[in-house]
Amino acid sequence: MNEPLQIASRDNPLVRELRRLAQDNHAYRKAGQVWIEGDHLCRASLARGWQPATAVFGESAWARFRGEFGGSAARNVVVADKLLGDISSLESPAPMGFLLDLPAAPGIDLSTAAVVLDRVQDAGNVGSIIRSAAAFGFGQILAIKGTAALWAPKVLRAGMGAHFGLKLVEGLAVEDIAGLGVPILATSSHAGDFLHRAELPWPCAWLLGHEGQGVSAGLEALATRRIRIAQPGGEESLNVAAAAAICLHASGAMR
Repeated sequence: MNEPLQIASRDNPLVRELRRLAQDNHAYRKAGQVWIEGDHLCRASLARGWQPATAVFGESAWARFRGEFGGSAARNVVVADKLLGDISSLESPAPMGFLLDLPAAPGIDLSTAAVVLDRVQDAGNVGSIIRSAAAFGFGQILAIKGTAALWAPKVLRAGMGAHFGLKLVEGLAVEDIAGLGVPILATSSHAGDFLHRAELPWPCAWLLGHEGQGVSAGLEALATRRIRIAQPGGEESLNVAAAAAICLHASGAMR
């Protein structure tokens, strides 16, 4: 186990970098690193084989967590408890976290089951969809430009650790999706086959669109089928994350 480096100054370069990663949705892209807060996300990353570059502990939490996490990272750091509050964007800061190196930008796997996010902008929705995709056996998230940043802090928290078991590709264009070698299914609120009657292919790619505008015309043109969810209660539409959970579960059940 590496003995921890002690930090007490808010002006320390590591503290400044963690603050930036915790509070700027796009900072991870330049840094090539992501900051995850709390023992749940840390355990999830380790379970999927991620080794943190740095493990950070509040001074009052080090004794509690050193046995479980003290040997996980290349470097351990203990900071004054008040610094975790300064770093975090959470109302109640977590007592520990990991700084993770992100893998090199992955390419699209043309034959793997995928979820395509078309300008889905709410971080909670994106994180929830990522979580559903992992739960129901999808291997990759393909995000069209304009979608919320996949590694943003709020998306990470909503994903509850699902990020670490998926390939995440972002900044894509419609043309990038055109090369997929699996059937493409577009969600629709008003047209297509009803989900509960449809025989769904596997593997496949689901298109999930912008909260207000839905799937763009260019992407919808790539779909081999359009699918809608029966709503006997009469609502006009479902939240995109709720619709995703229903559709992805139906696909997973067909495997």
